[in-house]
Amino acid sequence: MSERPLLSIDAALHDVLPRLLTALTKRCGDFAAAEDAAQEALLAAAEAWPRNGVPENPAGWLYTVALRRLADGSDAERARRQREAEVANQRGLVDAPPCPDEHLAEVGDETLALLFACCHPALPPASAIPLMLRALCGLSTASIARALFVPEPTLAQRLSRAKQVIAGSGVPLALPLAGERERRLASVLHTIYLLANEGHLGGDGDEPARVGFAEEAIRLARLCLRLVPGHAEVEGLLALLLFTESRRAARQGPAGELIPLDEQDRGRWDRARIAEGSELVARAIARGRVGTYQLQAAIAALHAEAPDVERTDWAQILALYTLLVGVTGSPFVALNRAVALAMVRGPAAGLAELERLAEEPQLTRSHRLEAVRAHLLLRAGDRAAARAAFARAAERAVDPAERAFLQQRAQLEP
Repeated sequence: MSERPLLSIDAALHDVLPRLLTALTKRCGDFAAAEDAAQEALLAAAEAWPRNGVPENPAGWLYTVALRRLADGSDAERARRQREAEVANQRGLVDAPPCPDEHLAEVGDETLALLFACCHPALPPASAIPLMLRALCGLSTASIARALFVPEPTLAQRLSRAKQVIAGSGVPLALPLAGERERRLASVLHTIYLLANEGHLGGDGDEPARVGFAEEAIRLARLCLRLVPGHAEVEGLLALLLFTESRRAARQGPAGELIPLDEQDRGRWDRARIAEGSELVARAIARGRVGTYQLQAAIAALHAEAPDVERTDWAQILALYTLLVGVTGSPFVALNRAVALAMVRGPAAGLAELERLAEEPQLTRSHRLEAVRAHLLLRAGDRAAARAAFARAAERAVDPAERAFLQQRAQLEP
């Protein structure tokens, strides 16, 4: 099948796709075949709807086309069906009978069923995220590969393996019962979190897709909260995503260049999202069961509520990062703690902390250690050493916008 991005008709298909894929899987019992048929139906819609208009019953139209694709057993039959569809489209026959499948009735439940299926415990995040983007967002393999900076053949293999895992698991494509749901919720939340992170990378100019990633993560977090109302970690995750997305308008300059937090125009931050996030994190922490997303959201709230960097409550942020390091053991969290430590006790204290982190394998492979070192050296007044550290960070950066930002900083005047 020839693939193409489907974002141009996303408004019409956004809620239909998860219900369509779930209904087809329940009809044929094969997730991979259902996904292929759904994608072909989406492609047919992308070709026909701009010409003839969106049908009155989009779900029925897509379901009918997808069922035909499932029934096609040969290239000749597929070609014949395509010719028939082209003739029908030329005659303006864009409507299809109402979809008879009752599973196309509930938007939220079917979306969450797919989300839980895509976040199967046997799937690593590297496979779960592209499968979710494919199944829930309708993106092509090529589009996902570009967005995630993965070669298309590698991405295709991950998707194929993920479908095989789901097919071989014997787990039905439906919302799990309460006990199993709770066991798998952590995986679901982690995948939503990683999806949001992809939405806030600078990318390679595909900004609409990346905005879509972040907004989709917020939408999925809201659905999870409807499924498990009052769950403190779900509230914390949603709050964190809202705080992060609230800064999007201030995060980039006119030419797409990155603007760091301490240089952003806070007047451009989305105060409505900040207010919603603050209410969520306050509710979550009041429940007394502190988790990683709540702690991250509490840190983000302190940044969002501060009038500027210097008047930020860095002592409280340092205390929260210390707690978060104890909970997660993550070297990247420890790296953020070093920045907070420098803001409280001076850059020398932060740089000393970096020396203790320098042997962490995950950090040595990342650009972030050198980027933080450069930032602290700059605060300490050592511009020559800061330039060298920025240059080393730029060499390791994967994201094009981050690399460009670090290269620009490496050109600081002496």
